[in-house]
Amino acid sequence: MKILVSWSSGKDSAWMLHVLRASYQDAVAGLLTTTNSAFDRVAMHGVRRDVLDAQAQAAALPLHVVPLPWPCSNADYERLMGDAVAGFVRDGFTHVAFGDLFLEDVRQYRVDRLAGTGLEPLFPLWKTTDTRALAGTMIDAGLRATLATVDPRVLDRSFAGRAFDRRLLADLPDGVDACGERGEFHTCAWDGPMFAHPVPLTAGDVVTRDGFTFADLLLTPPRRPRP
Repeated sequence: MKILVSWSSGKDSAWMLHVLRASYQDAVAGLLTTTNSAFDRVAMHGVRRDVLDAQAQAAALPLHVVPLPWPCSNADYERLMGDAVAGFVRDGFTHVAFGDLFLEDVRQYRVDRLAGTGLEPLFPLWKTTDTRALAGTMIDAGLRATLATVDPRVLDRSFAGRAFDRRLLADLPDGVDACGERGEFHTCAWDGPMFAHPVPLTAGDVVTRDGFTFADLLLTPPRRPRP
């Protein structure tokens, strides 16, 4: 097996990487991310490219980025991803893993698009219906993440930039999934058992754009030793 991880930069992708490495040892061989080419950020999460690169370095895996135009039609997306998948198959990848938890339509879309391509989909976290328990497991295992995006229709904009921790879980309104599986929020993972070292982040400006609220997450420069 040679596994490609669909990497959103968030906690579910990070936890999936941890689970895959426990189950398949050295089979994980790369991260795959789509970015918005107009802003050079991870689609939906709004995470900067340099943060994404730092995550890949901390995970000790090569990063494969597919830039998407903005706006991006379904036809453009499927064409670009089809070309990318063909390239991964030529490079010897046999599987691509997704961090989906319980949304049947999303899972089926991935299965349908990969049918006959030579890449077999994996869903290591599938059928996780008790997402509050999963969130607690992640946190207790040392996974650290920051909310990068929130949907202000269901979650107050003040949640953007907050730590994904047990205090956050306690503060989530009724009806908001504990892992944000329905798009209520998206995170950026910066520490945990899937990383060799933390990715130091600082939450910058919070802005609302295109119907979502984003916290601009910045790499924290290393401290220079005193002379």
